Amino acid sequence: MSEVELLLALLFALVAVLYSSVGHAGASGYIAAMALVGLAPETIRPTALALNLLVGGIGLVRFWRAGHVRWRHVLPFVLASAPAAYFAAQVKLPRETYSVLLGCVLLVAAFGVFRSAHDAQAADDAIPGDRRVPWAAGLPAGAAIGVLSGLTGTGGAIFLTPLLLFMRWMPTRDASGTSVAFVWINSLTALAGLLQASGPLPQALPAWLLAVALGALVGTQLGLRWLPVKALRIALGLVLLVAAGKLLSS
Repeated sequence: MSEVELLLALLFALVAVLYSSVGHAGASGYIAAMALVGLAPETIRPTALALNLLVGGIGLVRFWRAGHVRWRHVLPFVLASAPAAYFAAQVKLPRETYSVLLGCVLLVAAFGVFRSAHDAQAADDAIPGDRRVPWAAGLPAGAAIGVLSGLTGTGGAIFLTPLLLFMRWMPTRDASGTSVAFVWINSLTALAGLLQASGPLPQALPAWLLAVALGALVGTQLGLRWLPVKALRIALGLVLLVAAGKLLSS
């Protein structure tokens, strides 16, 4: 393995730890790392998708087994986001304009999450355990997130998690579980794009998959057991800052 491939393995593992701790798979972080070392665009996309599917799958299983994935919360968002993302990805609009706009939105969301971190546990405790996401709000929200995902090439969790917390639809760990299910299903629908990719997959991909798998195991353990709710929200804020930086620098 070359020095660049080893560096990417370490970066991917760190991204997987940080993102998976808050129920994200890390696509934007993987893309940023590969772009940083100059990988070809036709290689970046299928590689990021492969890493995303594995990390998202590990997160989905672990959050589901811990009781933080409720499919009645996931369905309103996924049913609307999948077709919206499909059609939005085909729209020919100035990508730079949307990247700057959404980067700014994520910056605002990150600061909002940071501000809410100090009273996060009290806010979580005040949310009824049987509260459900209303379909009348979940469907249009899912469609909007699908459009943003299609235009920017992100998985959508960076938009969904702050929304779930802002609307107080569920506590922090349930929001992470809902987001990881959402992003994994959306990534799975893009599997055809991976199979039809014209660019060759890197020979180092098996090692990179192992690196993100180990990172995801550590990250999900942090999110489920080791980090208090306040620290989880701080980690989410950091993820949003990373994603915003990626959008604003693209």
